[in-house]
Amino acid sequence: MFKKLVLPAFAALVLAGCGGPGYTTVGVASGPYYDGYYDGYYGPFVDGYWGGDGAFWYLDRGHALHRDDGGHFRHDSFLGFNHVHGSGMRRTH
Repeated sequence: MFKKLVLPAFAALVLAGCGGPGYTTVGVASGPYYDGYYDGYYGPFVDGYWGGDGAFWYLDRGHALHRDDGGHFRHDSFLGFNHVHGSGMRRTH
């Protein structure tokens, strides 16, 4: 059990150092959780997921899903965007 949890986490940590200066790559080591970046345009971040259509689908405070067509969520860091951590929730799009 210990090896199943520690080895993937260690591999993700080692690979996380492979992005060059000024560029950050976001990946998921295991499980549905993810890291991303958001500029705050839609208000406080609740949760969401990247759909099969390539778009980010986010939850508002009322837990309604919306498609981000404005590019307010990103996989990589960018000036004016803050780090977010999500559960990965359902992925039906």
